[in-house]
Amino acid sequence: MTDPTEGRLRLTILGGFLGSGKTTWLRHQLHKRAFGRVHVIVNEAAEAPVDDALLTAADQMTLLAGACVCCEARDDLRRTLLSLCDQRSRIADPAQRLENIVLETSGLADPAAILEVIQSDPILARQIVVAEVIVVIDALNARDQMQQEALSRAQVEAADRLILTKTDLAPPDRTAQLRATLQQAAPGAAQSAAVFGSGLELADVAADTQPFALPDLAGQDAAPIAASQLDLGDTPDWTAFTVWLSALLYARGDQIVRVKGVVRTPAGRLLLQAVRRSVQSPEILPPQGGPERSDNEVAVIGRGFTQDQLVASLARFSA
Repeated sequence: MTDPTEGRLRLTILGGFLGSGKTTWLRHQLHKRAFGRVHVIVNEAAEAPVDDALLTAADQMTLLAGACVCCEARDDLRRTLLSLCDQRSRIADPAQRLENIVLETSGLADPAAILEVIQSDPILARQIVVAEVIVVIDALNARDQMQQEALSRAQVEAADRLILTKTDLAPPDRTAQLRATLQQAAPGAAQSAAVFGSGLELADVAADTQPFALPDLAGQDAAPIAASQLDLGDTPDWTAFTVWLSALLYARGDQIVRVKGVVRTPAGRLLLQAVRRSVQSPEILPPQGGPERSDNEVAVIGRGFTQDQLVASLARFSA
C-alpha cells in the first residue's frame, strides 16, 4: 500500500511558551542537520526580530515578524507555505528538493490554530504533511504558566513531543511533578529533556508522583499579552539600561513574561534574554559585516503596561 504522505513536504511545528528555549534547541538541531534540507520559518510577535540571527545554519529562512501566525498573520503563513510548495514543484530532481519545513512559532501561538491553516487550504492539505508538533517546556516556570495561562496549557495539549529545558536548574522533585502533570495533560506525547540544545534522556516518573493542580481557566479574563518595542538608539548606555531593566523586572516581573533583543556594546553584539525576573547571561554573538537592522531594539512582552509607559520610564531613568 502506498504511504499517503509519500512525496509531500514535511512540516514540523515548534511551539512553546515565551522564553521556553525553542530557538536554543532548534539552533542545535540545525547544526546537527537533524532536519536535512530544511527551510525554517521564524515567527516573532515583536516587530524587531532576534531569533532569525541565531538560526543561520538553516538552508533557507523566512521571517514573519510583528504578529502571530495563528491569528493576525495567518494569511502571511499561508502565502509563505504556498510559495514553498510552488518552488519545490519546479525542481525536477527529487534529490534536490526541499525535504522539511520547521515553523518556529512565537511564544504566543496555539499550534492547533496553525494546523487549521493547513487543513483548511486545499493545496496545502495535499502538498504538506505535519510530521510533528514539538512543544518546548521551561521546567522552572511551567507550573506557573500552566496554572495561570490558558495558552500554555493549549500548547501542551497539542504536542506530539514535549522537550523539557532548564531541568539542570529545576529541583528534581519539581521536575518529576511537572512531568506527571504533562503526562496527564498530554498523555500521548513523548517526553525528553535538553540543556543548551543538547538532548538528554529522562528516567521514568515514579508511579506515586502526584501532578500539580490545574485550575479551570475557562473564561479567563486576564489582559492579553502584547509585545512592546524599545529603540535604544545608535549608542545605548549599556550600564544604565541594565540597571533600569533590573529595576523594571523587580517591580513588574509578574507582568513581564519575556525580554529579548540584541544590543551593541563595547564587548560586542550581546544577545539579551529574560524570562519573568530571571535574566540569562548575555551571549556574545558572532561579528557581522555591519550593524544588523534589529540591533539596539529590545522587545518587552507581557501585560499590564504599554509601550509608551516603558519608553517614558526608560527616558526618565536615563535623563
